Amino acid sequence: MVATPRFLTLTDVAEVLNTSSAQVYALVRRGDLPAIKIGGRGQWRVESSMLEDYIARMYKQAEDFVAQHPFVDADTTD
Repeated sequence: MVATPRFLTLTDVAEVLNTSSAQVYALVRRGDLPAIKIGGRGQWRVESSMLEDYIARMYKQAEDFVAQHPFVDADTTD
């Protein structure tokens, strides 16, 4: 079994989230997803635990949204 690396590239994060690297970069630049810049070329890295925290926050936001905006089935008649 291969352990998850501590730090992930933006491409790695995009793969986990099933989105583009550009979208992940935007999340990082907006401060939504904490990351660090390393090396002389300033490559971004996201700590695995920060990604898991971000995912948990997004689940909570979705839960709150659903609670505040209940689905109303238009086919249901009283």
